[in-house]
Amino acid sequence: MNPSVRVVLVDDHPVVRAGLRALLAAAGDLDVVGEAADLAEALEVVRRTGPDVVLMDLSLGDGPGGVEVTQRLRDLDPAPEVLVLTTYHTDADVLRALDAGARGYLLKDAPPDELFAGVRATARGETALAPPVAATLVRRATAGAGASVITEREVEVLELLSEGLGNRELARALLVSEATVKSHLSHIYTKLGVDTRAGAVAAAIERRIIRR
Repeated sequence: MNPSVRVVLVDDHPVVRAGLRALLAAAGDLDVVGEAADLAEALEVVRRTGPDVVLMDLSLGDGPGGVEVTQRLRDLDPAPEVLVLTTYHTDADVLRALDAGARGYLLKDAPPDELFAGVRATARGETALAPPVAATLVRRATAGAGASVITEREVEVLELLSEGLGNRELARALLVSEATVKSHLSHIYTKLGVDTRAGAVAAAIERRIIRR
């Protein structure tokens, strides 16, 4: 019999963690060895328990989010594999989580068997992706150099736009000139087929490039 996969849950909602613990217990070979609600707890419990997989939510209250926690955990030696389990799957969320070192990305509406298989695959060092997430990555990869692809920098601009920042504030936040900001906006408008800031934000939200 293969040894159990040791799992740590990182989610700021105790009820969610309790539900995941009970669900994973039903798999028979997935053993929850610890829980955490924030960065400090995650670092402590991972160092103490040495899990194979950390099941990571992206939204962790007012502190550092799941992307930063993932990056910090992946910097540990030894580092656990991280499998994101969240409700969000915008381009920005997916790309940042994978760039931070997450091995896979599942959604909280996944059926139990998909979750079990994802945890096992992650423990083996394999990639586990929810179908919508895989579709996002395929779309971006196949678009490649196409003019319609929103770059990570443009995603950042769109997120700041959604907060109501003007050009001068955007330039300050991005550490670039206002001329560069205008260039980014021009490219974004063309790619999204809009001609206003509000239109760009609305289109980005509709296409799941950024969160609402």
